[in-house]
Amino acid sequence: MANMKTDLRSDTRRFVPRIRMLIGGAWREGGTERDVVNPYNGEIVARTPESSLQDLDDALRAATAAKTQAAAMPGYQRAALLRKAGQLLLDRADEIAKVMTRETGKAIKDAKAEVIRSQDTVLLSAEEAIRIEGEQVPLDGSQMGAGKMAFMLRFPVGVVAGITPFNAPFNLACHKVAPAIAAGNTIVLKAPPQAPGVVTMLCELFADAGAPPGFVNLLHGNSVGPALVRDPRVDFITFTGSSRVGLDIKAASGTRRVALELGGNGITIVHSDADLADAAPTCARNAMRLAGQSCISVQNVFVHDSLYEPFVEQLVENVRKLRLGDPMDPATDVGTLIDEAAAKRVEQWVTEASGRGARLLTGGKRHGTQYEPTVLVDVDPSMKVVCEEVFGPVVTVQRYRDLAPVLAAVSADRYGLQCGIFTRSLPVAFQAIRGLRVGGVIINGSSTWRTDQLAYGGVKASGTGREGPRYAIRDMTEERLVVFNL
Repeated sequence: MANMKTDLRSDTRRFVPRIRMLIGGAWREGGTERDVVNPYNGEIVARTPESSLQDLDDALRAATAAKTQAAAMPGYQRAALLRKAGQLLLDRADEIAKVMTRETGKAIKDAKAEVIRSQDTVLLSAEEAIRIEGEQVPLDGSQMGAGKMAFMLRFPVGVVAGITPFNAPFNLACHKVAPAIAAGNTIVLKAPPQAPGVVTMLCELFADAGAPPGFVNLLHGNSVGPALVRDPRVDFITFTGSSRVGLDIKAASGTRRVALELGGNGITIVHSDADLADAAPTCARNAMRLAGQSCISVQNVFVHDSLYEPFVEQLVENVRKLRLGDPMDPATDVGTLIDEAAAKRVEQWVTEASGRGARLLTGGKRHGTQYEPTVLVDVDPSMKVVCEEVFGPVVTVQRYRDLAPVLAAVSADRYGLQCGIFTRSLPVAFQAIRGLRVGGVIINGSSTWRTDQLAYGGVKASGTGREGPRYAIRDMTEERLVVFNL
């Protein structure tokens, strides 16, 4: 953590970094600290503060005091700040990835890919910072409006509250901070308790790039989250995490707008004309990458009866090729779950499904915080591994004959994030597009597909609003009507 704003303190065996908060441009220690533990080997990798309500108040004061300056900063200057942060990100990518792997147990090759990809998020935000535009409203369509001119203009909302999860801690934090800065806002960011160091390194990028004091503020721990989203000084809330917490945030938001990127159960459909050589390895890889800890991870696969047997055979073959091991080993494909409790929960759900008749084709064993990549068939829709979000390296396969009932079942499901469908038929593709009530339909791809400029988000219990710099900036600005009486 050479670049992290930390102190080094001995625990009699070695030096352990002490993470700090960023409030009003100053790095601050906390009164109460807790250990951050590597989920693979149990090693203490850092000590992080538990931000207090006083820290929260100070952060919100700083963000509120700076919001006029942020709104007045010209777009080209905001873009320059973001480009500088993007360059620093690339310079420090290897060290950021190592911190991420130590904190979360994510395979190092996935951690590196996430950090490199995050430069796109930052640089795309820089491009959008100079493209925020309004529109003319034609008034001559009515007698009352004739002879007048009207415009809808966009202005920064003010103070953004951002809360991010552990599963993609760096890029998802970038999706909060970079659009907020691009839109001319200030932000108070609460880091995930499991990955505070990597988010601290992100905020350090913006501080070192020259973000004025109060533009980016960082808090840690769990205690300040509820107070942050309730505080009237917050003008917009952006949250990525569980549906349960998202509902609490929505209830606390009042009339303020929110962007909620919540859970899913990763449905992918393999139709009768699918290319199995593409579909099977794609589903295998995207069910198990990040140890299944992604809201769009492939969890449930519906396969046409005519392809069911060969698909299952190829899926299992590809899953068995994936290597479970030390997350720091570049050869490791599947690292750990975030902690042993998460691994035990996945183990319990698979055991429950097996006890109710599901058939285990591969995997199904826990090794501490790691869980073997697992394939289940003969499942029932009421099993937790099917209807709930597993958030682990488990995939179920079900067969179907008629596509229409599958589309209807997906649309009726409480989740609605993304759905993939493999087909060579345009009519089938359009049947899925029209028939699926989800946030995104991926043709000839799995549910697990996202590039950072997309309008990413879900419907129903999977959330509201969209991420992706262009769309987040739209959410983080408010429209103002201007009428000229000439």
